[in-house]
Amino acid sequence: MDIKLIALDLDRTTLNAQGKLSKENKEAIQAAVAKGIHVCIASGRAFDTLPESIVSIPGIEYAITSNGAAVYKIQNKQCLRSYLLKEESVREIIRLTKDRPVTYEGFIRGRAYASKEYIENPVKFGATPHAVAYVQATRNFKEDIVGFLLKNAAQLDSMDIVVKDIHEKERIIKLLSDNVSDIYITSSISQLVEVSYKDAGKRSGVQFIAEYLGISREEIAAFGDADNDIDMLEYAGFGIAVKNASDRAIEAADYVTLHHDESGVAYALRNILKCI
Repeated sequence: MDIKLIALDLDRTTLNAQGKLSKENKEAIQAAVAKGIHVCIASGRAFDTLPESIVSIPGIEYAITSNGAAVYKIQNKQCLRSYLLKEESVREIIRLTKDRPVTYEGFIRGRAYASKEYIENPVKFGATPHAVAYVQATRNFKEDIVGFLLKNAAQLDSMDIVVKDIHEKERIIKLLSDNVSDIYITSSISQLVEVSYKDAGKRSGVQFIAEYLGISREEIAAFGDADNDIDMLEYAGFGIAVKNASDRAIEAADYVTLHHDESGVAYALRNILKCI
């Protein structure tokens, strides 16, 4: 297949359950780069929280971060495109949710900020034990996260509402959808409601890079596992979900590859797309 751009979601797609890059996936990515295929990251993560094991691979040129809110050129950390949340929208989101059993994360110019109680005990808010080290290593502590978000309401790339209860999460999504018109809402894992400006999204980021490079959507392969990958999987000429993906992500994909713990990215590049 004539693939010119590969867009890779990271967590639970390219990375295994321990958040590590397998030898098989690394070698497959390097083989794609060696063949002249452009490879980009497409993640919900902020730029400064991207794993060194990925960004250090020569030839991975671009990073779509914060669910498409910011697109970077990795080598020089140049931000090529950025969408910021509107100040009034941030204030309304907090007004609508601050009295609910939630906490928040905020992302500004590629850096992640969170509350003391969340950093000290992410599991209390629904994070898996595997995620504790990642949260504690990548979040910058803020004693008053609500006050910090309100003070920086005009500077946010995106924000997360962290909520443990799935039914409360559904209520919050509906509440925001009904009351805040200029936001994009998605979710990569069960405890997060991820909010960015309405024109963000991984599809938006992939489309931007494709146009930047002069590549058509038919020449793009995208890999993902979660609901925040759906628009990207639908947009790409070849949307590929890992076996462990959500039902909606699998439905949006053209192909399903092996589980993320079985180096599904490498398997797809070699055996489904046959581009390396």
